[in-house]
Amino acid sequence: MAEVRAGVDALDERIVVLLAVRTRFMDAAARIKTTREQVRDEPRKAAVIAHARAVALREGMPPAIAGDVYDCLVEASIAHELTRFDQR
Repeated sequence: MAEVRAGVDALDERIVVLLAVRTRFMDAAARIKTTREQVRDEPRKAAVIAHARAVALREGMPPAIAGDVYDCLVEASIAHELTRFDQR
């Protein structure tokens, strides 16, 4: 079990590093968008979640898990982007 946990911990670190990179893209988006209303883009949100679900299915992961994770991730990203937009 210790080996499994160590593997999960190492993978979690890599995931967080990638999420930090993704967050920097949200920072860039907040600088580029001209109005606060542009931050929440429901069609884009749906496309991102659908893509995550498709990748999950291709990789043998339950798509519902990826969908739930990405719904949460996109909502948190929108909140972050709104904060950054308001700080301009």
